[in-house]
Amino acid sequence: MPSGAPSGGDLVSEELLALKDVKKYFGLRGVPWQKAQAVRAVDGVNLVVRKGETLGLVGESGSGKSTLARVATRLLDPTQGRVEIGGKDVTKVKGRRLRPIRRRIQMVFQDPQASLNPRQSVATILSTPFRAQGLRPTRAQLVELLEQVGLAEEHLVRYPHEFSGGQRQRIGIARALSVKPDLLVCDEPVSALDVSVQAQVLNLLADLRDELGLSYVLVAHDLAVVRQVADRIAVMYLGTIVEEGPAAQVYESPAHPYTKALLSAVPVPEPGVTRDRIVLTGDVPTPIDPPSGCPFRTRCYKAEDVCATERPVLEPVQGSTEHRAACYFPEPPSLERTP
Repeated sequence: MPSGAPSGGDLVSEELLALKDVKKYFGLRGVPWQKAQAVRAVDGVNLVVRKGETLGLVGESGSGKSTLARVATRLLDPTQGRVEIGGKDVTKVKGRRLRPIRRRIQMVFQDPQASLNPRQSVATILSTPFRAQGLRPTRAQLVELLEQVGLAEEHLVRYPHEFSGGQRQRIGIARALSVKPDLLVCDEPVSALDVSVQAQVLNLLADLRDELGLSYVLVAHDLAVVRQVADRIAVMYLGTIVEEGPAAQVYESPAHPYTKALLSAVPVPEPGVTRDRIVLTGDVPTPIDPPSGCPFRTRCYKAEDVCATERPVLEPVQGSTEHRAACYFPEPPSLERTP
């Protein structure tokens, strides 16, 4: 279940992660007589994660979610903008100076099999973050990490191929917990797992949040997955944030046409209740040459001429101060909106 996030005057002081006008472009090699091109994977994102909250970062494949996660954890350098962790600008921090930053923010990767060295035992895998910080873990510390994720001491001597997918992801989570971070950035942590195992891993993340006071950025393309644990939702499309707000408000009353279309494909938990499916048409833009104005306008069922002139900015939607959408023609608020 979502936890309560800080509110009121505590918001600024409780910021763990702040991304300010962050861009990440990847250059493409072309022929000499052509203009140099770049993939605009992340194109001007502003986002804040506060202590004790879980932010769900959602969108289709290719929207820039994973790239943004790697920029936030300083696994990638931004092309432009600022990355602040705990109020400190860490945009240009490199090498050994990154060590104290790594203690505060860790990443859990999508594919546990690919992210764990098959030649290393679990004990060695869990010891790696300690050694990167110049520390030597005790066996008791390693056992405690395994127990926190529902595994046992006997698993220390085993290798990744001896575990199921869900168990491997638990090992990845334990590795991320080893340096006692404040914030975990989880990049599609359950997308490679069976549905039954997904629920177990999500419940584990929720339990760890409550027990350890963790904050999360949970990256996913499945809005149903994020709904189980997120306090707040940010929706990405073509490298930009098109909607952001409290999870209950976004799910009950989506303001951006793209969010509404995504949610129309999510099954309703109430028996006998269905949603009208919104099928998006039109060309899917390329991040190499995004459309002018609103990046979603080529697929939007509400697009008008003004949408091609200038990119809309995130603005509060009617009836809410925390729910924002980047749209000239946002959806009207639902009568069932959560205040």
